[in-house]
Amino acid sequence: MTRSFAGTALGALLFALAPLAGTAQDPKDQKAVTIRWFGQSFFQIVDSAGRPFAIDPHAIPAFGRTPVRADFALCSHSHDDHALVEILDTGTKDARIKENDVYRGVIEPKPGKQEWKLIEEKRGPIKFRNVATYHDTTNGMQRGKNSAWVVEVDGLTICHLGDLGHELSELQLKGIGKIDVLMVPVGGIYTINGEQAATVAKKLKPRLYVLPMHYGVPGYDELAGPEEFLSEFKKEQVKRAPGTNELVIPLDAKADAPTVLLMGWKKPEPKELKDPKKP
Repeated sequence: MTRSFAGTALGALLFALAPLAGTAQDPKDQKAVTIRWFGQSFFQIVDSAGRPFAIDPHAIPAFGRTPVRADFALCSHSHDDHALVEILDTGTKDARIKENDVYRGVIEPKPGKQEWKLIEEKRGPIKFRNVATYHDTTNGMQRGKNSAWVVEVDGLTICHLGDLGHELSELQLKGIGKIDVLMVPVGGIYTINGEQAATVAKKLKPRLYVLPMHYGVPGYDELAGPEEFLSEFKKEQVKRAPGTNELVIPLDAKADAPTVLLMGWKKPEPKELKDPKKP
């Protein structure tokens, strides 16, 4: 069911899961959800049956332009660094994703006019809905509207805040509800900054993970880095995994406390095998 919307709210969340729930060595028979980060706010999520979908795809050169597999896509708003669905590969003969498989939380019925589109859909066993927010602190007058996504996959609830530009209201927090994993922008400039993002995360209280996104990295420094955000948490809560863009979460994952996980944005390049005949 899809219906137009103009109101409601969005939110943020915190996180939970102390050990890294499987960046590498999960048993093959263990059911899990896999999350991969491709820089900025671009994530691919794969359920336990291997069904992939994407959130906020981009093709920013600094992060590479490798096509990413997705059966459908969720876009928080219409900016190119969040809605470049052409980068996605459906794995079909045509390969290109069709517009019917793209869910846009903010639409432009005519140039210069934005509207939220309230979406509550189900693709197979994957459910998703959005909560309305803004890209700035002036009710969208500066950068427009934004949409947060809440996705239920294999019993886990994941929240992606898009380009959230303000702290969440109580109504927006309630609209998001209980979550397991939070994807929150932390780089400031065009979104909330690190301190504000930490406040949002702590109010949302994700059970397992907080995944910082939309921040500056070497080669792409238009945004502030993640350190301000990370400094708002206890050192034992923060884990860094720069060598991988992949997080595997077993469906039975539990945690006494949340983990803030700083992921790498791409898998490391394979090492070249040295020719034994050459010095």
